[in-house]
Order: sequence, then structure tokens, then C-alpha cells
Amino acid sequence: MKKSIFHSLYDRYHQDVFQFLIYLVKDCGVAEDLSHEVYVRVLKSYERFEGRSSEKTWLFAIAKNVAIDYFRKNAVRSSRNFDAFNWETEQLVSPTKSPEALIELNDDMQQLLEALEKCTGDQKMVIIMRYFQELSIAETAAILNWTEGKVKTTQHRAIKNLRDLLTTSGKKEANHYES
Repeated sequence: MKKSIFHSLYDRYHQDVFQFLIYLVKDCGVAEDLSHEVYVRVLKSYERFEGRSSEKTWLFAIAKNVAIDYFRKNAVRSSRNFDAFNWETEQLVSPTKSPEALIELNDDMQQLLEALEKCTGDQKMVIIMRYFQELSIAETAAILNWTEGKVKTTQHRAIKNLRDLLTTSGKKEANHYES
């Protein structure tokens, strides 16, 4: 792989990949480490990149896999057993609190991120890709290796789940202030 291609990919997408990872793991240091891992994998596998998807889609697919590997390792470490980790149904809950960059967000955004932690892994991934990274349904489907229909269904369920969680959370706050 030519250095100029690598640098071009890095320059164009590093910030997006880093933001995607930080929304998932909520730790700047870990997100930085994982982003480096993404680019190590890019270097190792670029020769096999066939161009069936865009480079951006390919990079996000690698970032998704790096994040899933991170959560799997943490799940195994924390549980000390080797049960299969299914990222589509398990929650992708970061062991750390939000980094400073996320703490500075407004209350609504913080509530949304907290509610997102209660969604399944596939719902969280779709919401981050579609709304935080502004990827299209087609790009999201390519990254996740899903059909566009599955992305739409998961997005719909995630939005419904988030709406329910945020409505419940809002009612609890209102009751708290009334008492």
C-alpha cells in the first residue's frame, strides 16, 4: 500500500472514525487506541480491498469490528467465562463514564446518549452510524453486512426504544421535581 493512499485515508476519515469509536466506548484513550488498531488493520488488508464499497464504508466496517472485539474482550475479562458475546442483542455498555468531550454536550444530548446505552448493540450501532456519523442507509447496510431493510427495521425499533426510554426518563424527572 502506498503511503500516500494511507495518509489520504487517514486525513479524510480519522476524525469520523475516532468520533464513531468514542460514541461507542466513551473513553478518549480507548477510542484513540482502537482507532490506531483500525489503521493497523487497514495497512494489513488494503491490498485485499476490492472496491466493492467505498473506502469510507470499508473503514467503518473495520472500526465496527475493532469495537466489537473490544467489547468481547471486556465481556470475557469481566465475566471470566467464555460465553459467546452477541453484539446484536447485547448492550454495548462502556465500562467508563463519558469523556470530557461528551460531558460538555447539552442535557438533551446527554440524556440521548444515556438512553442509547440501554439499547441493544445493533440499535446503538445503527443510531450512531445513521444520525451521529450521517451515513446513508445503504452505507450502514454495507458496513454491517445487512440488507437495507434490516437497517430500516433496526433504526425504527431503536427510535421507538429511545422514545420510550426518554419519555420514561422525562416522567421520572417531572415526578422528582413535583415531590
